[in-house]
Amino acid sequence: MRVDFNSIKPIYLQVAEAIEDDIIVGRLAEGSPAYSQLILSKELGINPATAAKGINALVQKGILVKERGKSMMVASGAKTTLVSQRQKNGLQSLVDELVAEAQKIELSKDDVVAMIDRCYSQEEKGAAA
Repeated sequence: MRVDFNSIKPIYLQVAEAIEDDIIVGRLAEGSPAYSQLILSKELGINPATAAKGINALVQKGILVKERGKSMMVASGAKTTLVSQRQKNGLQSLVDELVAEAQKIELSKDDVVAMIDRCYSQEEKGAAA
């Protein structure tokens, strides 16, 4: 996990997205303890308050929950919720940008689909190796 200090995206949002990524790929399982603000602040070299703000953003979304007597935990159903949100919102905006850019540079739909197919083929080859 890392943050880009040169990005225009606020650091606390980068922290929240990095935690989301770890949940989606299975590094943080539902029902398991999440990263503490102190661990995040030390690992990333950020202010503990910034790390807490990223964690709290996920609490507000219901992705992380505070269990009495325990640390912050990954909520039940968090992975499904995150995947669904990204499929509906995040990925759609990327596709919209891709199509708009392809149209600007006069790429056909078939050209774009072929590029996507090549990327998937490369990923599959990498996963098989």
